Amino acid sequence: MNIEIGLAQMTPKLGAIADNLERHLEIIEQGVAQNLDLIVFPELSLTGYRLRDLAFEVAIEASAEHPILAPLVAASEKIDLVVGFVEADQRQKFHISSAYISQGEIVHVHRKVYLPTYGMFDEGRYFAWGDSIAAFDTRFGRIAMLICEDFWHVSPPYLAWLDGADILIFTSASPGRGLTDEERVGSARWVEQVTQAYANLFTNFVIHVNRTGFEDGVTFWGGSAAYDPDGLLLAQAPYYEEALVTATLDVSQLRRTRVRLPLLRDERTALTQRTLMRILDDGWNNGR
Repeated sequence: MNIEIGLAQMTPKLGAIADNLERHLEIIEQGVAQNLDLIVFPELSLTGYRLRDLAFEVAIEASAEHPILAPLVAASEKIDLVVGFVEADQRQKFHISSAYISQGEIVHVHRKVYLPTYGMFDEGRYFAWGDSIAAFDTRFGRIAMLICEDFWHVSPPYLAWLDGADILIFTSASPGRGLTDEERVGSARWVEQVTQAYANLFTNFVIHVNRTGFEDGVTFWGGSAAYDPDGLLLAQAPYYEEALVTATLDVSQLRRTRVRLPLLRDERTALTQRTLMRILDDGWNNGR
C-alpha cells in the first residue's frame, strides 16, 4: 500500500484563526485535487506561533462541533488531516495541540509535552504541559504525533516507537537560529539531522512539517521533509517559502527494512525499564 502525504508548509496569520481556517480549506482543496490521502499542517497552523496573551483569545475546545474545527472535520471525509491549534480543556488549561482528523472524526489529539522556556522561547508562561505520549490507529496504520520540542528530546519518539507507531509525524514552528555557510540556518541543519536519525534508528517513516514566514521579528525556515525507514529522503519543501509538497510512503518498505535491520525485534524494553527505575531511585536525573 502506498500513502500519498502532503506536507503543507504554510505561513499562518498571527491570531487570525478565521483567516487561517480559510487558508487550510484552500490547501485541502488542492490536496483533494491531487488525490492525496493525508495533509499535515505545521504547529499552531490555525493561530500562528508568537501568540503570548492572544493564546487565550484563540483557544478552542477539541470538539468536532466547534465552528473552527467543524469545517475541517467535514473535509476529512475526503482526506485525512493533521492541524495545529491552541486547545482549551474543560478546566481552561491551554495547550499547544495537534489533532488527527479522519472520516468525519477527531481520531486523536496530542498535547505538546515539552514547552521550551529558554532563549527566545517562553511557552511555559502561557501554556500547560501535556502529559501523554501515545500512538493511535488510523486507516493507514499506527501513527504518533509530536510537536517541535517534543522531538528535540529522544524519549517521546522512542516511546511512540515502542507503542507501535510506524509513522512519526513531527510538526513545528521552528525559527531560524544560528549561521552556517549554507542556505539553511543552523537550526534547520540540526532538525534535519535529528529527524533523519529517528527514521534510521526506529526504522520508521518520519514526516516533519515546519512553518514559514516572518512573525513578530522571527523568521521561520520551512524545509519540511519526509524520510523512509532506511533514513532516505523522500521529499523536501523549499526553505522560507510556502509549499504543498507530496511524499509517497510505500508501507511495504517497513517489512523490507526491518528484515534487514531488526532493531525493533531486538529492543530490550525490560532492560530499559529496569535501568530507568534504578536511575530514578538513585536520583541521577536530579543533578546528582
